[in-house]
Amino acid sequence: MTTAGAGGPEADRGEKGGVRTALAGLTTRGRSFLAAGVAAAICSYVLGQSDLLRVGLLLAVLPLVCAAVLYRTRYRVAGSRRLSPSRVPAGSEARVHLRMDNVSRLPTGLLMLQDKVPYVLGPRPRFVLDRVEAGGRREVSYRVRSDLRGRYPLGPLQLRLTDPFGMCELTRSFSTYDTLTVIPRVEPLAPVRLGGEAKGYGDGRQRSLALAGEDDVIPRGYRYGDDLRRVHWRSTARYGELMVRREEQPQRARCTVLLDTRGIAYQGAGPDSPFEWAVSGAASVLVHMLERGYSVRLLTDTGNAVPGEGGDGFAGASQESADAAGLMMDTLAVIDHSDGAGLSRAYDVLRGGNEGLLVAFLGDLDEEQAAVLGRMRQRSPGAVAFVLDSDTWVREPSDVSGPLDGSGDRLRMLREAGWTALRVPRGAPMDELWRLADRERRGVVAASGGEGP
Repeated sequence: MTTAGAGGPEADRGEKGGVRTALAGLTTRGRSFLAAGVAAAICSYVLGQSDLLRVGLLLAVLPLVCAAVLYRTRYRVAGSRRLSPSRVPAGSEARVHLRMDNVSRLPTGLLMLQDKVPYVLGPRPRFVLDRVEAGGRREVSYRVRSDLRGRYPLGPLQLRLTDPFGMCELTRSFSTYDTLTVIPRVEPLAPVRLGGEAKGYGDGRQRSLALAGEDDVIPRGYRYGDDLRRVHWRSTARYGELMVRREEQPQRARCTVLLDTRGIAYQGAGPDSPFEWAVSGAASVLVHMLERGYSVRLLTDTGNAVPGEGGDGFAGASQESADAAGLMMDTLAVIDHSDGAGLSRAYDVLRGGNEGLLVAFLGDLDEEQAAVLGRMRQRSPGAVAFVLDSDTWVREPSDVSGPLDGSGDRLRMLREAGWTALRVPRGAPMDELWRLADRERRGVVAASGGEGP
């Protein structure tokens, strides 16, 4: 919510520019009255008609008086804006609530309210507010919607003052604005297992001992039945209650979502382009894995990881999942094509190993980039690739039923390297591909003589 105050035209009062501001606010009606008055005065001089001069003076003075009175009006109003919600998926609506408070001791006249919004969010909203009593308030609202993700400024709020005769209008602007974040669409995904031992916080979760040393002990409160030999006396003295050592700590499984943002890897633009599908797919996987208890991070071909401050770069273990999801959704809301030509920077980030499940959303690939992805697979216990061949998105649906030679070769290279690789046709639902990837992985495990999860 933002709040700002707006007095009358006090900012310009006392300056020569104030007179010009008042005259510039004359409406078509006011200018017509002024011109008619001047013309009548000239005609009265030429014709020698004093009565016509009085009429001319009346016509000319009326808009000037209205402009002067309106310019010197000391309205004191406060405006506020509230977004509900401030972060919305693409294609969904958000409601903007505006509130005007008259904080002066005098009632206002007719007020015209206008909020400045980007064209992509819809038409500019305008409201007419009747007389607002002293200490009173008025509330209005409007809806905004965008099919394109991004961050869009709302404001500043403009207040237009007018006199009862419609001779003059003056506009005053508030100084504050809000930002609406349009995030990618998120599809709910089925709870399948794509990474072998990567099981999140569910059954079979991995655990690690926390007995490296006295300083590494993480104590907890004593529970009935705990072995007294596990009492940690230093923490007991510090907290004033009986504390025991934690002999083991849960270790969250990890998931890295790799998003290929290379501009040369995608064709087309707009909400239905392959790049937008890849961004939406990455958002769906990030939210899904966080909900399942994974420690998750977003990685791009440029080597940038989110979150990337401190720790090991994974979100979910050291911060709330909702905050982590919000941070990565905000990043995906404004992510754009990169100028890079390869995936080597992302591979350098993954060379440390212990990255957990790797889920990649890829554009067009050549042999070199397919080889880099093959080396990435060696660093992860499980890897799933969704390859968006741009040709399948620019052709007609009937033209993409058969496999394409280029994408088929790249998919074969990825599968030979151990990836569960799928070609993404135009308009394919993410949930169906997610289930198909699980079935293909299970088929590979069964063919190799292993056991599925």
